[in-house]
Amino acid sequence: MLNYTTYLHQESSTWVTFIHGAGGSSSIWYKQVREFKNHFNVLLLDLRGHGDSQPGIRDAFNSKYTFDYITEDIVEVLDHLHIEKSHFVGISLGTVLIRNLAERHPNRVVSMVMGGAIIRLDLRFRMLMVFGNMFKSMVPYIWLYKLFTFAIMPDSNHKESRLLFVREAKKLYQKEFIRWYRMGSQIGPLLRLFRTADIKIPTLYVMGGEDYLFLSSVKKMVKKQSLSSLLTIEQCGHVVNVEQPDFFNKFVIGYVSSFKN
Repeated sequence: MLNYTTYLHQESSTWVTFIHGAGGSSSIWYKQVREFKNHFNVLLLDLRGHGDSQPGIRDAFNSKYTFDYITEDIVEVLDHLHIEKSHFVGISLGTVLIRNLAERHPNRVVSMVMGGAIIRLDLRFRMLMVFGNMFKSMVPYIWLYKLFTFAIMPDSNHKESRLLFVREAKKLYQKEFIRWYRMGSQIGPLLRLFRTADIKIPTLYVMGGEDYLFLSSVKKMVKKQSLSSLLTIEQCGHVVNVEQPDFFNKFVIGYVSSFKN
């Protein structure tokens, strides 16, 4: 089972589950925990092979990860903790997992908060993926990871986010990185499905005005989804919860609080 941490609220019955992105860990939410646990029950997860979650025994026989496979890891923790429904807050690739969970288990998702959401891969990102695929087994994975983080978060005010994700990514093993990288090749068809299907679950997209690779596609997406809204934080890059935590916390707590228990 995935490593997890819970913070229980004495009065609230509302759960908020945080899902980090590839290469990160639950530690990236350190600027959210203090505020959110004052209002809700909080669940933090380390995805498989990240943070304190180990790849697991069954991976010795199945080295290929899939988005469904990783999604069911999350559901396993929810079942273990008897959490029937939760609000989900994700960042970067974590938003893809949340959306996939909502497709597979819509009854478990009250709302989705998608920070730095990935909706479409533009040409620049696809070229990076091709480049990385050529060299992923030849060079230390952390070199490729640094290249990706710089491409996604290039500005000087994104430096804290870059350093945080690189620091957490150093805890991965080369084989684990390759498993997750290969899983990225599955993302195109999955994102096309998400763009064509209006899932009818309340969704708040929280994007940085300097999220150069992903913001434009999210703007188009929000216009097509009946229960979606977009909050754009100016002078902020991809990892909105780290770069603008006060702004992020205030609006997301307000959004989740607008739902009845």
